[in-house]
Amino acid sequence: MLSDDDISALWLTFEVASLATLLLLLLGTPLAWWLARTESRWKGVCNALVALPLVLPPTVLGFYLLLLLGPNGPVGGLMTELGLTPLPFTFGGLVVASVLYSLPFVVQPLQTAFAAIGEQTLEAAATLRAGPWDTFFSVVIPLAKPGFLTAAILGFAHTVGEFGVVLMIGGNIPGKTRVASVQIYNHVEALEYTQAHWLAGGLLVFAFTVLLLLYGVLKSRPAVEPMR
Repeated sequence: MLSDDDISALWLTFEVASLATLLLLLLGTPLAWWLARTESRWKGVCNALVALPLVLPPTVLGFYLLLLLGPNGPVGGLMTELGLTPLPFTFGGLVVASVLYSLPFVVQPLQTAFAAIGEQTLEAAATLRAGPWDTFFSVVIPLAKPGFLTAAILGFAHTVGEFGVVLMIGGNIPGKTRVASVQIYNHVEALEYTQAHWLAGGLLVFAFTVLLLLYGVLKSRPAVEPMR
């Protein structure tokens, strides 16, 4: 069965994934909207930067984040001068790393949902004297609801399963930065295969449930519903 350390790691994983998903939706929504609508020559560069974690080894991203956020790095050095604690090996560091690594899993579904909304829909809202903010909250968000659900589920699930980045930036501190994926590694390293099975099996069921929800429920809905 699950030990107290396993439950602590699962709870910490849930906290990191929940906060990271909330931040990803807040930051990813305007970014995805801009990418879906802009004709800027920098669009390709921005798309490549957002998608970079999909092909970059997690340890590479974690290594450069460690250098950037560490006490001798530009961000970590500035935080030290301001009297703040550098982010590596802290809960905040885990959240920042998770946001960056899970960024494409949130931005890309939102970008696809926004791109599917035609210009005619936005022009019709404008003819009804709806302002940009009113149009976005009253028209765009309801039409892009499946994209938001997909982005939230993928962002949360991907953060739960991350190992390389969180180990590099968070380390393996019990109750502070030791998440579920790191705890499984600890069990395997100690040849505690029964405990590893319990924890890994739980995450396997979780991952299958997420995919079943995505492909069995959300995919049966239209990406964009007709405007009434």
